[in-house]
Amino acid sequence: MSLHADATRLLTTWQPPDAEQGRLRSDFLQHLADHDDALWRSCDPGHLTTGLLIVSADRQQVLLTLHHRVGLWLQTGGHCEATDATLVDAALREGREESGIDDLAIDPAPVRLARHPATCRPDGETDHLDVQFVAIAPADAIARRSAESLDLAWFDATSLPDQTDDQVRALVRAGRARCGAESSTPA
Repeated sequence: MSLHADATRLLTTWQPPDAEQGRLRSDFLQHLADHDDALWRSCDPGHLTTGLLIVSADRQQVLLTLHHRVGLWLQTGGHCEATDATLVDAALREGREESGIDDLAIDPAPVRLARHPATCRPDGETDHLDVQFVAIAPADAIARRSAESLDLAWFDATSLPDQTDDQVRALVRAGRARCGAESSTPA
C-alpha cells in the first residue's frame, strides 16, 4: 500500500470527535483525492504532515520543541519521507528524531487534525494539513534536542508556556484525554 493510500484509509476510517474535526477530515480527504502528491512538499497549495505529542509515562507532562522558524513551543512532527510506509511511521520517525527518545508507544489513531500556514518551501508560504498523533514516553526517557529545534523541554500539561498557540493547547487537551489523564486545569 502506498503512503497516499494509507493516508486515505486512515482518514476515511477515523471517527472525528466533533463537527469541526469532521470538516477538516473532509478537507484532508478531498486534498488527497485532488493531488497525487498530497503528502510531499511540492504539492501546491499544501501538503499533509504529521504531528506527534509526546506525553510522559505518568501523563502529567508533555514534551515540546521550540521551533526554530516560528519561535513557538510545538509538538514534534514534520514532513513525510519516501521511506515512510504509513502516516503513523512518519509521526513516529519525526518524534524519535526530534526528541531523541526511541521507545515511544504511539496510538495509531489520529488524536486530531490541524491546518496552518507554513513557510517550508523556498517559493513562499503553503499550508500544512497536520495529522496529529499521541505517544507515551517510557518512565526513564531522556529527551535530547535535535539540530532542528532551539530547545526541547518537558512542561506540566496543565501549565503550558506562553510561547505556544491554541492548536498546541487543543492537541494537549485531546492527547491527554486519549491517554486517560485527568486534567483539572485547561492547558
